[in-house]
Amino acid sequence: MRCPFCRSSDSRVIDSRELGGGESIRRRRECPHCRRRFTTYERVETVSLVVVKKDGRREEFNPDKLRMKLRVALTKRPISEDQVDALISRIEGQLLALGVREVPSGVVGEAALRELKELDQVAYIRFASVYREFADLEDLRREMEDLARLRTSVSE
Repeated sequence: MRCPFCRSSDSRVIDSRELGGGESIRRRRECPHCRRRFTTYERVETVSLVVVKKDGRREEFNPDKLRMKLRVALTKRPISEDQVDALISRIEGQLLALGVREVPSGVVGEAALRELKELDQVAYIRFASVYREFADLEDLRREMEDLARLRTSVSE
């Protein structure tokens, strides 16, 4: 694996961890040339999944793009990178389980919302406010009331 810092073509693995129930492997590597460390991810290459945008454009599903969006919602929340990795693996698994090559972007967004609702309610509200394009505080209030009702019905 090429070092992203010095571009040396050699690196050694110092730690490996399974993620998402063995769906992928996270490897910590060290470059023997510049001594810097970096992380790589390894997973089985699956049939490419295409996301169909609202405007009809199509693009390949990109877990890294989803990770960036989730990180915004999870800013300053007590959620580890391993939890984010597992969340993304679950979402990708749900999409692949649909058994279709093309998935509407709305399906991806709703899957992310379902997962965030279970993981962190503040992150859920943050993500929902952008994804559902809240127009004002009334939209936010309604979403929070729905979340509170769900929480109350689960605890009873």
